[in-house]
Amino acid sequence: MIKKHRFGAQDYVIDSEQIQYQGFFRIAKLELRHRLFNGGWSEPLGREVFQRGDAVGVLLYDPHNDLIGLVEQFRVGALKDQYGPWQYEVVAGMIESGETPQQVAARELQEEAGLTVEKLLPICDYLVSAGGTDEKMYLFCGLCNLQESGGVYGKDNEGEDILFQVWPYAEVMQAQAQGLLNSAAVTIGLQWLQLNIDKLRNNPDQNG
Repeated sequence: MIKKHRFGAQDYVIDSEQIQYQGFFRIAKLELRHRLFNGGWSEPLGREVFQRGDAVGVLLYDPHNDLIGLVEQFRVGALKDQYGPWQYEVVAGMIESGETPQQVAARELQEEAGLTVEKLLPICDYLVSAGGTDEKMYLFCGLCNLQESGGVYGKDNEGEDILFQVWPYAEVMQAQAQGLLNSAAVTIGLQWLQLNIDKLRNNPDQNG
C-alpha cells in the first residue's frame, strides 16, 4: 500500500508573493505558513523560490548495438566540479506553454542530437531540488539507432554549444562509477536502464 502524505494542498497558506528577479528565469519571495506535524501552524516564513518551470530529459539507448547517447556542454553551475564545468547530460529542454512532455522530447532530440526516436519510454518524473526550486523533470528513455550519430548541435542565438556523442554501454557505466557522470537525470536514467536493460536487449522491437 502506498503511504499517503499527512498534509496536502489545503494545509499551507501563501500570504504574499513578490518577484525579486525576472529574466530568462524568475526568483520569487514568498511569505507563507503551513501546518505542523505536532499540531497548529508555523510562524510566518520567508522563502525564496527559483521558478524555473518544468523540463524534459531523454536518455538515449540503442538496444541493438548497446550504445548510449549523451550530450556534453558548458554549465556555469558546475564551475567548482572536480572535472570542470563541461557536463555530460541527457538531451533536455524546458516545457513551453501548451506543450506536452512528449512534444518537448521530440523537439529537443532534433535540436541537440539530430534524431527521431523509435520509442519513448517513461522513466519517472521528479522534483529537481524542492528546497529552492519548483522545477520538475519528466524523464524518458528514447530507443533509437545510434550508429553513425554524433556531432555538434545547439541554437547559436541561444549561445548553445552542444556535443552529442555515443558511448558503448560498458564505458558509460564505468564513467558513472568513477564519478564523471554526475548529473541527476543521467544518474536516475542509468539506474532505470540497469534495471530494465535485459528486457530492452532481449526484446528491442517489442518495448513500448
